[in-house]
Amino acid sequence: MDKIKGLELVHRGKVRDLYSVGDKHLLIVATDRISAFDFVLPTAIPRKGEILTGISLFWFEKTRHIVKNHVVASDPGKIREIVRAETGSDGPDGVSLEGRSMLVRRTKRVDFECVVRGYITGSGWKEYLKSGGICGIPLPSGLTEAQKLPEPLFTPTSKADEGHDESVTFGDMVSALGPALAEEIKAKSLALYRFAAGYSAARGILLADTKFEFGLLDGELILIDEALTPDSSRFWDAAVYRPGTSPESYDKQYVRNWLERSGWDKASPPPQLPAEVVTRTSEIYGQALRKLTS
Repeated sequence: MDKIKGLELVHRGKVRDLYSVGDKHLLIVATDRISAFDFVLPTAIPRKGEILTGISLFWFEKTRHIVKNHVVASDPGKIREIVRAETGSDGPDGVSLEGRSMLVRRTKRVDFECVVRGYITGSGWKEYLKSGGICGIPLPSGLTEAQKLPEPLFTPTSKADEGHDESVTFGDMVSALGPALAEEIKAKSLALYRFAAGYSAARGILLADTKFEFGLLDGELILIDEALTPDSSRFWDAAVYRPGTSPESYDKQYVRNWLERSGWDKASPPPQLPAEVVTRTSEIYGQALRKLTS
């Protein structure tokens, strides 16, 4: 979405567009764009923005007892009412925002991605094979790929708006933020993961890992951005999960796999996705929404 009447586009991410609404609020619009290997692909995934928004809103509501979040409104009528009050503009068209938008509080973003790992997989598995640990945290020898970890690990990364986030140690986070805030972020991240992992497991889904973002609002830590979506998390089907394998995820791994086989060099502009890949990816995202939120 290039423009919304009366609102300034302040940031275009790989998936989300952020618009300024007065001094205290932002409007987040989740598009159907999909990214892989640090590129935004030229082919959209129908309804992806709606699915991501629906899952985030579900988890934001479910986790309010753990930490406050930035959501003010998601109903298009309520959003237009607040936009009108703050900007004098009639604001966004309801049809274009239906199901894919959140009006949120502005915060001072904490510039770390707060990753929690419950299983050893992905980049963590590769690092373990080389060093016997993850992000400087030693782990028991003899673990297999996709095995559940003895305890969830908090492994933050630097926050990059473009390109790769870089792994850092918790000590780096303490040095940047101070011990009190860093410890609070770690504790909230682990509490969110444990709650979500337990809730998901009861619905036949394993939460392998996830990442959170936080902001400060009047000095208080709150959860921002998205929460426990297939774009920010790795969900596995418990019915087919087997340690020692690389389980299929309810996310864009299907797209990554196709790109790996396509011959694309990951440096030139990415290719268009075939219709069958688009359809299957949309189905995978939809399955995650249905299974998690019932």
